[in-house]
Amino acid sequence: MDKENSKIKETIRRDYSAIARANNESSCCSGASCCCTSGSSSSSGSCCGSGILPDQGGLSELLGYSPEDIASVPDGANMGLGCGNPLAISEMEEGEVVLDLGSGGGFDAFLASRKVGESGRVIGVDMTEEMVEKARRNAESGGYSNVDFRLGDIEALPVDDESVDVIISNCVINMSLNKHQVFNEAFRVLKPRGRLAISDVVATTELPAEVKSDLDKLSACYVGAETASTLEKMLETAGFTDIRLAPLDQGKEIISSWQIGANVEDYIASYSIEATKPI
Repeated sequence: MDKENSKIKETIRRDYSAIARANNESSCCSGASCCCTSGSSSSSGSCCGSGILPDQGGLSELLGYSPEDIASVPDGANMGLGCGNPLAISEMEEGEVVLDLGSGGGFDAFLASRKVGESGRVIGVDMTEEMVEKARRNAESGGYSNVDFRLGDIEALPVDDESVDVIISNCVINMSLNKHQVFNEAFRVLKPRGRLAISDVVATTELPAEVKSDLDKLSACYVGAETASTLEKMLETAGFTDIRLAPLDQGKEIISSWQIGANVEDYIASYSIEATKPI
């Protein structure tokens, strides 16, 4: 099983490496999800948000970002790969430390840095070297001195115990085959009273067996979706309290806009996921 997990992770890494390279090389893909389809090297030929027309502002506003948010980040940071806006539920405060799981080009991390201010800090973790390099270039071009991007796995975070106030993530955890470990790691690095604020896809009904077994399409962000009750149990087992999972008002519309096919919007929706580490 470990060998199979490694193979699947490598496929996902290869997909998102291709996206980062395509986003760097093609002006039509600047901040848009057209890269997901054309740039992917896997058999899935897609990733989160694939198939959406290259309308960066329209997509991001559908996900819950304001025009000011979109305009404030460096060019290329917004790659259109999310399924919600975790900052809308994060309640960040000035001076806090924020961790972004699967930080990609740095879009959410840069927005978080504005909320925590110069006295705060943001750490972005991504397992794709090309994404980390891209995010670091974006941080340098935008003058973000309080943001640190690290190469690492969300199942084995390169972050100290009890060092983080808020964890955010945008449509990433669904791709992990070991979500229990992701939540265990999140619990480890959060300070007491630390918060989890995630946007992700959740299965609204049981996925067809042929879809669930097609692990080559994990990068498309629907094969690995779990039900709300399953995710709630995982969070409880990890030690979290005050667990809240809620579908986004536009959750089905977001999934439908991906244009993946197979009527996946009948099986999954975008959710907000919140939880707290107790004292």
